[in-house]
Amino acid sequence: MSRPDAYESAGPSDQDDAPLVSMENVEVHFEKEQGLFEFFEEPDVVRAVDGISLDIEENDVLALVGESGCGKSTFGKTSIGLQRPTGGRVRYRGQDIWDAKDGKGDVDIPFDEIRSSLQIIHQDPGSSLNPNQRIVDILSQPIKLTHPDVGLSERRERIYSLLERVGMNPASDFADRYPHQLSGGEKQRVALSRALLMNPDLILADEAISALDVSLRVEMMDLMLDLQDDFDTSFVFISHDLSNARYFAEHGDGRIGVMYLGELVEVGPAEELIENPGHPYTNVLRWATPDLSLDSAGAGEPPMRKIDIPDPVNPPSGCRFHTRCPEAREVCREATPELDGEAGGHQSACFRGDPDHEYWDSPVLED
Repeated sequence: MSRPDAYESAGPSDQDDAPLVSMENVEVHFEKEQGLFEFFEEPDVVRAVDGISLDIEENDVLALVGESGCGKSTFGKTSIGLQRPTGGRVRYRGQDIWDAKDGKGDVDIPFDEIRSSLQIIHQDPGSSLNPNQRIVDILSQPIKLTHPDVGLSERRERIYSLLERVGMNPASDFADRYPHQLSGGEKQRVALSRALLMNPDLILADEAISALDVSLRVEMMDLMLDLQDDFDTSFVFISHDLSNARYFAEHGDGRIGVMYLGELVEVGPAEELIENPGHPYTNVLRWATPDLSLDSAGAGEPPMRKIDIPDPVNPPSGCRFHTRCPEAREVCREATPELDGEAGGHQSACFRGDPDHEYWDSPVLED
């Protein structure tokens, strides 16, 4: 089902061939906060995102997964123009987002239109909802921005219709409540409704279900995917739980992206990536996620040499996972593998995917 006429995007038709969002060799490096006694020292630089290239298409689903601190939230915020990259380029429908923000060159799509088209749902929706406003007033704001000519009665009609669509019945009752009168799941439905009322082309769901009860997580994921069909929007879904990423990507006919220390180490269709991982780190995530119900995962010792994650200020040379990887060889310490595989298909950044690579003749890495 296409999105209703009232919510149609205003994206330009002459750039339809470009990806919805294109990220080209994107880097986000920032200085680590210093303590009082470190004031005169050179600040440490955290490589939160380090050289990622990825396209997000129309009506796409990308589920990003990785350990805490791997950079997935920073990557997500960069993809929707909330975080300025320190290197590389981020484009929306071919328009460089930050050129539009800074007014550089010929700007085909204004920055305000880009920001309206790229929305976010936070992990804690309550922090983004004004506690002093009723739900109907909170949801009126995006309609006023996108459709300023719509009158009060029609605005309320749209809000009530969407509240009912997300399962908040009776809509008139919920519309007159304040955020503190809602449960966590209800607040998240309001946050999702507000994002959809901005006519988005892409929604970043940043750990949007992690604060919900386990019984509500699948329900919320199903709702987001159902609404994706209604509104023709794309999703970047961020989670630290591989089983949730699998469910969302699999049911949304999308991809899973695996991040490690600021790099994208594997990306591909959900079932293929889960059943046949190409990167040893993906296998670690499988082992740590018993809910996947895989015979080969979750049993025995963890498939890595070390538990501790290296410091993102000073990541390992070569393949950043080589310090923990049970398959590592000397070449893994010296050279950096690139994502290899068919574009848009299953890709992994591991030398083991090439039967002719020098990896196979390289000495096994000693501890």
